[in-house]
Amino acid sequence: MELQFLGTGAGVPAKHRNVSGIALKLLDERNAVWLFDCGEGTQLQILRSNIRPRKIEKIFITHLHGDHLFGLPGLLSSRSFQGGNEALEIYGPVGVAEFVKTALRVSQTRLAYPLKFIELTRDSDVIFQDKQFTVRCKPLDHGIISFGYRVEEKDHEGELQVDKLQAIGIPFGPLYGKLKRGETIHFEGQELNGREFVGTPKPGRIVTILGDTRKTKNSITLAENADVLVHESTFNKKEAQMARAYYHSTTHQAAEVAEAAGVRQLLLTHISARYLTNDALQLEKEAQEIFPATKIMRDLECFDIPFAEV
Repeated sequence: MELQFLGTGAGVPAKHRNVSGIALKLLDERNAVWLFDCGEGTQLQILRSNIRPRKIEKIFITHLHGDHLFGLPGLLSSRSFQGGNEALEIYGPVGVAEFVKTALRVSQTRLAYPLKFIELTRDSDVIFQDKQFTVRCKPLDHGIISFGYRVEEKDHEGELQVDKLQAIGIPFGPLYGKLKRGETIHFEGQELNGREFVGTPKPGRIVTILGDTRKTKNSITLAENADVLVHESTFNKKEAQMARAYYHSTTHQAAEVAEAAGVRQLLLTHISARYLTNDALQLEKEAQEIFPATKIMRDLECFDIPFAEV
């Protein structure tokens, strides 16, 4: 499980930061990529990565401002040309379906795959669930309706300790499967309990990705005990009044959310173009004053999400 930041800027594209787009790579888990927001130029950023558009199976739009949305019709069209024929699901606020369908209709674009839209309301909670993942959402505070998403991975079963089995001479085959399932078997006069040959389960990972927002209680709820929290940081710590006026967050507010939620790692994004390299590093330092495990992200940078130690 890995995050790749396709765009970390706010508002308009800049030479050093494209607008919002984040890929959650689930290649080992389900051979797929989930995309969070799709600002202008996202498909160009994808070309600079190792992401294959046909692997994108879900797109989650946080809100309908252009810097989070304008790249969507182009990406959908390109995915069709680049061998994508599997169905794709788009989650987002009411209006995302109309936006996409209108763009495709007016441009006479025909896709080689079906689209499924899941439009969200303020009452939406669990929006996707299968044997591997649960995705939840809650509304944030951004003037326009804006959502945060919480991706919860199911726990991983403990690994079968093959070396122990080989040491006592159990041949590879059906007995391994029974022991893996925790069953008791009999082998050469021995009674073997499968639970003694299976390692400790690994807790599933939690990734929280928030749309643009003021500091709000729902941000903390979505991020509770998350392994990674991705939070906007549009303003510095001295600009709290401006952040509130424009429905955004400061460095300190993002760090306060991370601290209150008990997350393991805070990743800052949605950085204003007025912050160049040194200024952006100062934003990181400001957040670290409250939450040391903070990192400001750059375009195309990846962040691996390890399992928590148990």
